[in-house]
Amino acid sequence: MLSELLNERHLPSLFTMNDGRTADTPDLWRERRRELIDIFSREEYGCTPEAPKSVSGVIESRDDERAFAGKAVWERVRLTFDTPRGPFSFPFNLLIPKGQEKAPVFVHIAFHAAVPDEYLPAEELIDRGYAVATFCYTDVTADSAEMDKLAAMYPRDDKTGWGKIGMWAFAASRILDYLTTRPDIDAARACVTGHSRLGKTALWCGAQDERFSMVVSNDSGCSGAAVSRGKVGESIERITTVFPFWFCGNYRAWSGREAEAPFDQHMLLSLIAPRRLYVCSAHTDTWADPTSEFLSCAAASPAWTLLRVPGLIASDAMPERDVPLMEGGICYHVRTGGHFHSRTDWNWHMDCRDRYRL
Repeated sequence: MLSELLNERHLPSLFTMNDGRTADTPDLWRERRRELIDIFSREEYGCTPEAPKSVSGVIESRDDERAFAGKAVWERVRLTFDTPRGPFSFPFNLLIPKGQEKAPVFVHIAFHAAVPDEYLPAEELIDRGYAVATFCYTDVTADSAEMDKLAAMYPRDDKTGWGKIGMWAFAASRILDYLTTRPDIDAARACVTGHSRLGKTALWCGAQDERFSMVVSNDSGCSGAAVSRGKVGESIERITTVFPFWFCGNYRAWSGREAEAPFDQHMLLSLIAPRRLYVCSAHTDTWADPTSEFLSCAAASPAWTLLRVPGLIASDAMPERDVPLMEGGICYHVRTGGHFHSRTDWNWHMDCRDRYRL
């Protein structure tokens, strides 16, 4: 049973503050939230620099006649902002459905620059009235230890300096900066989303940037939506051995010591409360571990309850496959199949947004 599994994981308390107080009111939760951001900044993802004072966007190309059978406007936009070491820029694609005054938007952190791609059913999103701002993560910085592009523009220490997940998350927030200036985009209805390592990125982005009304994590697993204590499949030891550059240097110290860490991933999910969170699993994706992703949702749920929003609404068991749970502030599904961001996932995300006007 779910409650028994949670008890076995011995997860750290969401609400016990650094000075021993209990964050049992919304005001104290705001303090606790700052503490948790600080913990994840110092111990896992690294410290995010301050946002730039301004972001500018130049439309490098525009197709408002033929894009997606004439149903959308397709722009290629280049964003530029100042950094401590000079201006930095990167491109993204902006797809806007025709026929509506202000479109809600998905900020999609993508593996590819091409549109559409295997993880982005762009025409289906357009047909359902959603704009998409999608950028290729390696246009921001390489998925490697190389400190290139954005990584080269900021000083960084070895212990708490931001990792690549933090850099990609920072870029997604800069796109939202720009989208707030667009009269054809409803930036108050912005959702950040990503798959796998970019699902981890979406969670860290949405945890920090409260302007996103919804956060979607698809198959994010270890160091994403899944709690680390008791997890099967990928572990902190494995992920920090193969991909140490995704995180700050301190994170590796928790390899094999998950039970001693003062944090776990349900605390990351709690930072999105009381906004809408959608965590997605796939039933054969044992590397990500659907059970640990679902337990994380259950353990984070009290943060929504404290803020007077229903959290995860589920029975005391793992949900059935292909039956989305959308009644609460935390939504969840486990889809038939493996590690992939499918049209099925996207359609359920849109169903949720339609339902709650997000």
